[in-house]
Amino acid sequence: MAILADAAKYDASCSSSGTRSRNSVGGKGIGSTEGSGICHSYTPDGRCISLLKILFTNFCVYDCLYCVNRVSSNVPRARFSVAEVVQLTLDFYRRNCIEGLFLSSGIIQSPDYTMERVVEVARVLREEHDFRGYIHLKTIPDAAPELLARAGLYADRLSINIELPTVQALQALAPEKDSAAIMRTMGSLRVQIDNAKGAAREASRSRVVSMPQSRKVLRSPPPHFAPGGQSTQMIVGADGTDDRSILATTAHLYGAYQLRRVYYSAFSPIPDASSCLPLRQAPLMREHRLYQADWLIRFYGFSHDEIVPDARSNGVQGMLALDIDPKLAWALAYRGRFPVDLNRAPREMLLRVPGLGVKAVQRILQTRRVRQLRAADLATLHVPLKKILPFVQLADYQPGATLDSAQLAARMRPAPAQSGLFDEPEAPLLATLLPDFSERSAPAAPAHSAWSPTKTTLPAGAASASGESASNTRSTLWA
Repeated sequence: MAILADAAKYDASCSSSGTRSRNSVGGKGIGSTEGSGICHSYTPDGRCISLLKILFTNFCVYDCLYCVNRVSSNVPRARFSVAEVVQLTLDFYRRNCIEGLFLSSGIIQSPDYTMERVVEVARVLREEHDFRGYIHLKTIPDAAPELLARAGLYADRLSINIELPTVQALQALAPEKDSAAIMRTMGSLRVQIDNAKGAAREASRSRVVSMPQSRKVLRSPPPHFAPGGQSTQMIVGADGTDDRSILATTAHLYGAYQLRRVYYSAFSPIPDASSCLPLRQAPLMREHRLYQADWLIRFYGFSHDEIVPDARSNGVQGMLALDIDPKLAWALAYRGRFPVDLNRAPREMLLRVPGLGVKAVQRILQTRRVRQLRAADLATLHVPLKKILPFVQLADYQPGATLDSAQLAARMRPAPAQSGLFDEPEAPLLATLLPDFSERSAPAAPAHSAWSPTKTTLPAGAASASGESASNTRSTLWA
């Protein structure tokens, strides 16, 4: 348990949002799902719920250079049986320690054999123990389609890791992995998820009108297939791929495969690592900025190619700034689109104002239907006024020359703080230490693949307006 729980900590893609509600009220079955939040995550109502996250085994026949469980790694090995995982899940649930199971595995014997063991755990929980809690299964792209179809019948969510954001990096660091197979499996799962949702809609619309109203017609409901959808995870910082390319891959995954989430995991050094890997951990702030940019794509109407500037404006070309969030960086680069009139601007433009979230914009739209907004109204929204006011105008407020001030970017950045002895290096220094596999000879990616996205040029002037270089950041080290 200690070995396999620790080995599973590198899997970040574990969230239960989107699944259907189940419970054991009335004494039927065991467990429940609430539809959001899992693995020590906070639900919208503030509850923190947890997930048993383990590997079925950390044995693996693959030798991926970035993986601590690779076949050449000198780590303790262990393996569960199907009955042990089932019993652990039920015991932890009865002790009120967990509300679901996240199960992944290294590859033993063959992908089909491993996937069959993982699916069997879910089947026993669902069919023999009537477990109604959340189940998330990591699937194996090279497994048989029949096994993946069975996995979707028992699991709330399926996930397939693309591992790295580019084909070149995957071929250099994990040559045994097939990016084309990963994409094919994602496409197949999307078709099955869409078919299940379509069957459910048809069943809800179909009614028997020729039967008497007093006669109850019982019908078998259509089978559910991974109601929580599918997700994926990629490692950030193991190679020289920039943030612009990472977000291009993310946008393609959301558009082509309708993924519910793309997770980012900052690379951390592993024992006995290859010389191809960086010696230092990727900045966690970079991971955080990628999640913020991901949110802008999903909920704020941004396209991936406008979030990261194409020119060298923040110290490193194609990288997100670490000192300010991506939305604020975009607003500083495109000051000509501001100030935004909160009483007249459309929703799409309101969402681009730094400091305004989706809920705040909705409240603004509701309020301005009955009266004009004033500066005092922003305080009731509990939004950061220092960030918002330079970019908006109201009935009784104008930003004046604040928006055009050369010092605006400096005022928006957090105050300089004294660095600690163990602080992470800044992005420009880190980028020089990372290997770049983009120039290595490798088979060309398929034409429909988004792993090598075409670059889009931003409008002129976008580069120089995003603020000062990261090298000018005032930071001192106490010695």
